[in-house]
Amino acid sequence: MSGLARDLGAINLGQGFPDGPGPAPLLEAAARALIEKSSQYPPMRGLPELRAAVAGYYAAHQRLDIAPEEVVITSGATEALAAALLALLDPGDEVILFQPLYDAYAPLVRRAGGVPRLVNLIPPHWRLPLDSIEDQLGRRTRMLVLNSPHNPTGSLIDAEEWHFLADLCERHDLLLLCDEVWEAMLFGEGAHRSPLAMAALRERAVKIGSAGKIFSLTGWKVGWACAAPPLAEAIGRMHQYLTFTTPPALQWAVAEGLALPPAWHAGHRRLHAAGRSRLAEGLARAGYAVQEGPATWFLLVDLTQSGIAMDDSTFCERLVREAGVAAIPLSAFYERDAETRYVRFCFTKAPEVLDEAVGRLAAFRSALG
Repeated sequence: MSGLARDLGAINLGQGFPDGPGPAPLLEAAARALIEKSSQYPPMRGLPELRAAVAGYYAAHQRLDIAPEEVVITSGATEALAAALLALLDPGDEVILFQPLYDAYAPLVRRAGGVPRLVNLIPPHWRLPLDSIEDQLGRRTRMLVLNSPHNPTGSLIDAEEWHFLADLCERHDLLLLCDEVWEAMLFGEGAHRSPLAMAALRERAVKIGSAGKIFSLTGWKVGWACAAPPLAEAIGRMHQYLTFTTPPALQWAVAEGLALPPAWHAGHRRLHAAGRSRLAEGLARAGYAVQEGPATWFLLVDLTQSGIAMDDSTFCERLVREAGVAAIPLSAFYERDAETRYVRFCFTKAPEVLDEAVGRLAAFRSALG
């Protein structure tokens, strides 16, 4: 869809990246580091200052007790996912994945020699199917991969689900890999909880984070994995043979950014909240049934509830060609048994871009009758 948006000159509300250069404090910190700091190899597992900053950030914002030695800095969260899967899976191990899912999960599991076992979340609130997850476990099941806050739906794993998962992992001796890259992009009253906050999961869970999502700097590709020492050691050894390390100037800048006061982070989040409200209200006025999940940079539109009798892929294909707006069909986040009635829109765009997109979407909806 991004390729079509470029080719057709369409407004791209599909791929998840913000407009604008990014937060000035981070850009200035990176520029200073390029001039004042070393540009040679930093420590393989990350600058000590950044590992300490990650631990400090989680202590301040999530009340997590993470030691710097439990942090491995990676070249983006996807590399952290890859390092964890390659380090912790043996050939033939089965991994429970929940659809809709980030498109890297299943290929990375297979690259590690694992076997994905796919389970669907339950719409419209995108809850875990607690009564059937255990039925999917086999004698080779090794790991669950979770994503909370969840892309593309914006849902959060709630307390009941976390307690169920903790019990499940203990009883079946499972590892849990949790992609938490959207943890700083929460809106409204939703609360994020990490598995590292739970005693039952503390020694068997890996937490994945992303500076690119926290600071809206998606191209920086600075991520990390946090886990108990035996897991972190294994992930670090695998990271050594993937990217080895991450540009030091960006590491210095992220360390400074993570140390910014909570008020700065709240203000940064409010900038995105304004775009979220603008797009949601505009879509609703235009006749679209909007699902506002409590997190991420995305909104879903329910085509059936909007009175639109077409599947998501057809809708998105027509929308980009006839209205000049790119969106993502939710079915793209499934390997099989896809939901085909939902479309994802990204709201981290300039106000004038969102307004123009809403105008085009309104005209397109009217033309459909």
